[in-house]
Amino acid sequence: MVARAYTVAFEGVEARLVEVQCATAPGLPGFSIVGLPDKAVSEARDRVRAALSALSIALPAKKITVNLSPADLPKEGSHFDLPIALALLAAMDVIPHDKSAETVALGELSLDGTLVPVLGALPAAMAAAAANRVLMCPQACGPEAAWVEAAAVFAPRSLADALRHFTGQSPLPIARAGEVQSQSGLKDFADVKGQEKAKRALEIAATGRHHTLMVGTPGSGKSMLAARLASILPPLEPAEALETSMIHSLAGLLSEGGINRARPFREPHHTASMAAIVGGGRGAKPGEISLAHNGVLFMDEFPEYPRTVLETLRQPIESGEVVVARANAHVRYPCRFMLVAAANPCKCGYLSDPNRACARVPVCGDEYMSRISGPLMDRFDLRIEMPPVTLQDLDLPATGEPSAVIAARVAAGRAVQAARFEGTEMRVNADLEGGALEEVATPNADGKELLLKVADRFGLSARGYHRVLRVARTIADLDGSTDVRKPHVAEAVGYRLALAKEV
Repeated sequence: MVARAYTVAFEGVEARLVEVQCATAPGLPGFSIVGLPDKAVSEARDRVRAALSALSIALPAKKITVNLSPADLPKEGSHFDLPIALALLAAMDVIPHDKSAETVALGELSLDGTLVPVLGALPAAMAAAAANRVLMCPQACGPEAAWVEAAAVFAPRSLADALRHFTGQSPLPIARAGEVQSQSGLKDFADVKGQEKAKRALEIAATGRHHTLMVGTPGSGKSMLAARLASILPPLEPAEALETSMIHSLAGLLSEGGINRARPFREPHHTASMAAIVGGGRGAKPGEISLAHNGVLFMDEFPEYPRTVLETLRQPIESGEVVVARANAHVRYPCRFMLVAAANPCKCGYLSDPNRACARVPVCGDEYMSRISGPLMDRFDLRIEMPPVTLQDLDLPATGEPSAVIAARVAAGRAVQAARFEGTEMRVNADLEGGALEEVATPNADGKELLLKVADRFGLSARGYHRVLRVARTIADLDGSTDVRKPHVAEAVGYRLALAKEV
């Protein structure tokens, strides 16, 4: 007789249900696992055998076959240990068949039967809820999985606890969700002296999720401003928090099962590889652009990144998702992030500093900034030139607005957008396109006249034209205006043309 349990195989953030079938038959004693298992899954037979031995349960002197269905889906990871053990125990009539068959399980077994935490408990709970089954996972994964209230989650400490649960000797309690994590120690915009235009641009960017490029001499405050951006971002909505947490679950970034309502802020080093930024490697794991989903990806020293890495950002910026292609699978991850990049104006960094002028003006700057291709530059909504901060400015007391004041304006702007896009897939002005963009972002007569003149004079691309409209709409939202007027368009155009002789 064939006994069954269930588990999941991960394809990006999607957890696909896998049926674990176990059959014992007369023949030479053996233990085989079929169904495209990787090395970690194939080694499960030794871990399961040792864990059962620790419980004084001997394997039958029969041929044991475990099939992972669908057989053409690659199976990767050590989380297959627990479902294989449960299916085997059911085949040996140690636990009821119907109990194992209604359970989605995942967990790695140590040799003494203790369950080791694994990645992906949150997506697995989503799959269990969709299949109307309960989830069983290691105790450390229970608080994370329990956030999916539609699925009952049981979190044993060991295989022995799971065995007692299924036989009714000591039923496990339903796991409780972890704590909502709070973000502390955020840096404040009040610390920043000068750079008022840059602070205004970041406020606009945070409100409408617009991609931003800051260019300035070393020490002008680019990294300092970016480090304070998290303090003005609104918290994640519940749906956004769940989306983001599913990705972080696969990457093992959820601390003690708690979901963080703060927006992600990722800042990879400029030596990061393409797989680290876009995703890939063993198991096609999510990269930095997906870990920044619904948050910020800050890339300092932007021109120093490898050209191939920069160019791979072009498509995800537009589509909001990335496909990691492999020979045997195409894994899709969401990556709706706000890109904030910082760069020096030239290799030495002092092209625009009159006190320390670059000796190779303007060749040095042209060569350095040409590392950012035209199509990639075209995707930045806001471009900010940051002059050096003078010693006189540094000697003055800090008089800038605190982050709490700026965050209140950003939250008000986001609230306007939430009401505007209610019932649609769009969330912020950066998502506007097509007819929706024309409907809500078309400026009044004076604003449109100015925009057409600028587009003709500076050769705005179609993408650049639409991005100006989106930024102008965000500026109007911050201004509390239902219409996009000429001053809103003028400010948006100023950010668009800040760094280029022509667009």
